[in-house]
Amino acid sequence: MKKALKIGLLVLGGLLLLTGLVWIGQGTGYFPYPRSSIMISQMPWAYRGIGLVVVGVAAIVVSRRP
Repeated sequence: MKKALKIGLLVLGGLLLLTGLVWIGQGTGYFPYPRSSIMISQMPWAYRGIGLVVVGVAAIVVSRRP
């Protein structure tokens, strides 16, 4: 059971990390896709993305502990 929890936390952390990076890219205007997105060049989304990246990295670090 413990191994399944660690794998789940690792996968969740990876997804949060990737989502946060996309939000940062869209919020700063470096990743303007899709063009109709309300997130393009909107800094609040970049800040939310930074928070999501921090949570994702923390989840990955916790999942990698012995």
